[in-house]
Amino acid sequence: MVGLGSTAQKLQTVAEKAEKLYERMNKLREEVEETQQTVDETQERVGRIEEEMAEQRAVLDAIAEEHDVDVDAVAAEAHITEAEADDGDAATTDD
Repeated sequence: MVGLGSTAQKLQTVAEKAEKLYERMNKLREEVEETQQTVDETQERVGRIEEEMAEQRAVLDAIAEEHDVDVDAVAAEAHITEAEADDGDAATTDD
């Protein structure tokens, strides 16, 4: 009968481990679902932001055209200024 007690204890241990694993799997499933929901919500927000940016770009282009402003030249100048600022920051951090 000692063998049956040992077997019962082993089965109990396996059952407890299986229950803990099942709980962890459920928790992981919930986390994955929450992450997927967050990804979906973020994708929707990004889509809305892209649409808003396109609308704002169209308005800015119309205003720039009305005032004879070369948007590409202004953007290029902004990129040059930003690159020069980044180079200046890199030079001061290299010291």
